[in-house]
Amino acid sequence: MIFLTIGTHEPFERLVRAVDAWAGQPGDRPTVFGQIAAVEPKSYRPRNFEWVERLDPTEYSTRFAEADLIVSHAGMGSILTALNTGKPIVVMPRRGHLRETRNDHQFTTVNMLCDRPGIYVAEDETKLAEVLERAVFDLANPPASQRISAFAEPRFTEALRRFILQSGSGKD
Repeated sequence: MIFLTIGTHEPFERLVRAVDAWAGQPGDRPTVFGQIAAVEPKSYRPRNFEWVERLDPTEYSTRFAEADLIVSHAGMGSILTALNTGKPIVVMPRRGHLRETRNDHQFTTVNMLCDRPGIYVAEDETKLAEVLERAVFDLANPPASQRISAFAEPRFTEALRRFILQSGSGKD
């Protein structure tokens, strides 16, 4: 099952439409379930997969855990949750110039993470179908788990500890 989540703040119709178009193509495709935050009466409503506007935290966690693949905006919460649980994730960034977010921080995020195993990046809706096909194909032959720890790496925490101690040592 593919779980589409677009975050909780605002709709992301460009992503929802692209996933709906992919899900409606002929051929054998995994089931898609989406949490789409369609808040306006004229918001796009998918025709090719089951969806809800919002999920409570328990339902969200259940859907996430049951999914074989996550599709999401490029929000760090979704990305970190996928990496923490060892789930592959397809991300498409919201874009500032399209007024989907305040700036292009999500585009910057995907540029920084695009080479990481388990993260599939579709820079825009024209590339989403191809990226989804690659991610679904890879589900049959998954790479070794790319699960991350829920805690920062010891090297990072030690460097941070040293920095704090050094910064505080010059004060009265």
